[in-house]
Amino acid sequence: MKRQKRLWLLALALLACLSVAVAAKAGSFLVVDAPLPSDVILVLAGEADRRPERALQLLAQGYGRRIVLDVPANIKIYEFTQTQLAQKYIQDLPQPALVSVCPIDGLSTRDESKEAQRCIAREGGKNVLIVTSDFHTRRALSVFRREIPGYGYSVAAARDETQFGVKWWTHRQWAKTFVNEWLRLLWWKTIDQWR
Repeated sequence: MKRQKRLWLLALALLACLSVAVAAKAGSFLVVDAPLPSDVILVLAGEADRRPERALQLLAQGYGRRIVLDVPANIKIYEFTQTQLAQKYIQDLPQPALVSVCPIDGLSTRDESKEAQRCIAREGGKNVLIVTSDFHTRRALSVFRREIPGYGYSVAAARDETQFGVKWWTHRQWAKTFVNEWLRLLWWKTIDQWR
């Protein structure tokens, strides 16, 4: 009886150690930062202070010919739509002709992918470099590959240390972002991907 109890305790201790090891790597698993030279650099909607900046860096490094900014079409900030603000932002860039706005209405990455397809097609080419938040890269890459096949995709991570870090357990906000993104990734992989 005592031997059986010791074996159970040992098994539970091993399971606990394994769980801690997996949890420690789970933040890194969300992040894919592997940009490849592409025809179009597509910046997903959100984090407008980080994602476009990362796309401009990649453009300057020769990773793409043009940038397409996905911008929520119907959201206003005071009296300005986000589309108007994005157009103003583009006008102030050194090479405004290389950046365009793609108005979107969808609230999910899946909906955004379908709406972005028309803008990607307008730009031409077959290779798309997706720029999004670091924690969102794995799911975004999976969604685009599934929802709009026929293109070659790669992804680049835009980092924001106020929102996420791979050592997610060290900051409250990182932990919230980690849990939220893992739930979305699991939902995508188990439900939405198969609809």
